[in-house]
Amino acid sequence: MALDMTKGNPLRLLLVFSIPLIIGNIFQQIYAIVDTIIVGKFVGALALAGVGTTGAIFFLVNTLIIGMTSGFSILISQRFGAQDTKGVRYAVASAIILTIGITIIVTFLMLFLIDPLLELINTPADIYGYADTYITIIILGIFTQTFYNMAAGILRAIGDSRTPIYFLILACIINIVLDLLFILQFDLGVAGAAYATNVAQGISALLCVIYSYTKFNLLKLKKDDFQIPKEYFVTHLKMGIPMSIQYSVLSLGIMIVQGAINSFGSLYIAAYTAANKVLNLSLQPLLTYGVALATYVGQNKGAQNFQRIKSGVNTAAAMNIITSIIIWIILTLFSRDLLSLFLDESATEMLDNAVMVLNYVSPFYAAVGFIFIYRNAIQSMGRPFVPMVSGAMELTARIIVAYTLPSWIGFAGICLADPIAWIVGAIPLIIAYYREMNKIFKH
Repeated sequence: MALDMTKGNPLRLLLVFSIPLIIGNIFQQIYAIVDTIIVGKFVGALALAGVGTTGAIFFLVNTLIIGMTSGFSILISQRFGAQDTKGVRYAVASAIILTIGITIIVTFLMLFLIDPLLELINTPADIYGYADTYITIIILGIFTQTFYNMAAGILRAIGDSRTPIYFLILACIINIVLDLLFILQFDLGVAGAAYATNVAQGISALLCVIYSYTKFNLLKLKKDDFQIPKEYFVTHLKMGIPMSIQYSVLSLGIMIVQGAINSFGSLYIAAYTAANKVLNLSLQPLLTYGVALATYVGQNKGAQNFQRIKSGVNTAAAMNIITSIIIWIILTLFSRDLLSLFLDESATEMLDNAVMVLNYVSPFYAAVGFIFIYRNAIQSMGRPFVPMVSGAMELTARIIVAYTLPSWIGFAGICLADPIAWIVGAIPLIIAYYREMNKIFKH
């Protein structure tokens, strides 16, 4: 069901939109976690480290596409908020064409870059084979991620955050079953985990596309909807390219940090991989508030209702602070219990290092939450430049910390790379948002 976010209480709207996303994202993280548990327990610690070390490369590929498709959804939400039916169809049709072209380019480019990227992040020889096998299969199936993100982004732009989640939950269940089948029954190792992810994501993408077409008359595109005015492609690219660059700059920073982690050896890689699974799961509410706000701001920008934008951003910021404190407390109290899902309790050194990661990172969750909120607000208002600058600042801070602090304080220096980068990235976004709002209300 489409949700008009130009009317009604901002807190209720953001919660109604966010809760299905949180549930779906948690399920998505769960099936990533299941990959990790099964690989770690049944294939081995080296295989776990191999899969873990590819996370930064996969994030680079995925964020290139997510950034682009997220940028495309901004125009769709703005046309929907302006009640421009034909404009919505033009925006959707042009987004489909651009997404297909970009997916083909990214897939072929990344296949040529796998070995150079694995060498760039200093992948240890004992896990290189696992890493190469896993990431190659994932990239060959990246189109499944692309089409799911495109279809889900279109539905979210018109206010339907629930339907993509139902299909994603189904994909999670399929992924778990296929993990067990491919790894335990067919003995495919890390390749089995990659195949399971691609097949499951492909099913959710197909269902999402079919549902979008059959359920919403607004999205039933006809031949004349593809006679698209040039400005729709231009606007999509103006939004999508900066967001894609910003996301890929962030992922490049994470990749560089992965290289610094890899220099510590396989035990530290496995510890950091396990900690990141917990961190990624616990970050989902904060990420979701930003996604919800992107649709909320986009629709209200289309309706030219800036007072509602201000109220919505303030509400999301308060939700972020409260949620961050709750997550910090939970991770502080139960860090070892959560990490034991991925690591054998007898591996005390790995567990200690993973606990260190959680203890250093979790107190700074509010900062990354502010990045999600203010970045999405600014981008949905049609101002992509400052978020791109913020991403570059975040990248610079992450690199400096990852390659200086460890020489002074060891692995703890790696743990501080994300928190410091988040703070550096959040500051310009907050300043830019309030400057933009002050300009609007002065006029």
